[in-house]
Amino acid sequence: MTIKSLPEFVRTHYEVHEWKHAIAILEKDFAAEWNDIIKVLTDFRLRKADVLAPGGRKSPIAETLDSMFFALGWQKKRFHTAMIIDGERVENPTHEIDCYKNRVALEVEWNNKDPFFDRDLNNFRVLFELRAISVGAIITRCDELQEIFDSLGKGKSYGQSTTHMSRLVPRIEGGGSGGCPILVFGISKALYV
Repeated sequence: MTIKSLPEFVRTHYEVHEWKHAIAILEKDFAAEWNDIIKVLTDFRLRKADVLAPGGRKSPIAETLDSMFFALGWQKKRFHTAMIIDGERVENPTHEIDCYKNRVALEVEWNNKDPFFDRDLNNFRVLFELRAISVGAIITRCDELQEIFDSLGKGKSYGQSTTHMSRLVPRIEGGGSGGCPILVFGISKALYV
């Protein structure tokens, strides 16, 4: 399975990257979760009012995406992990996942500082190696959205050191997620209303 097997709407409205057969794993082993992801991606729109909303703890865009997943039974999830070394327990903390369902972990990185990608990918790597997740997915924004942000006078809020596709792909290609299959969706201008 490849990106070509995605529904046309997703292919034409998102920039999509896949590593280690993530789509095939989702389609075949996690069909319900895969259908949820496709539904959310198909139903989501990038609204001007949400782009213009003042910043804060979490943007309306990330809140919207999270809420769409939560409505389908996904949840925030923190794993409590530890290692035993010579009989001593060593805590191995992981970061809370934005959206989790049945071994599929999904993070929404709309406008955070780009080191959040490192945190997410490392979290996916650790949880995959511990057999807690089977696939990791990230929804972020395409670089091309900067033109929209600039035209709305919000360009400074969405700087080069924040989360967007060209900050994510090199991290994955450099091995940041270890052996964890990864699927990435970039929100494009085609979703803007």
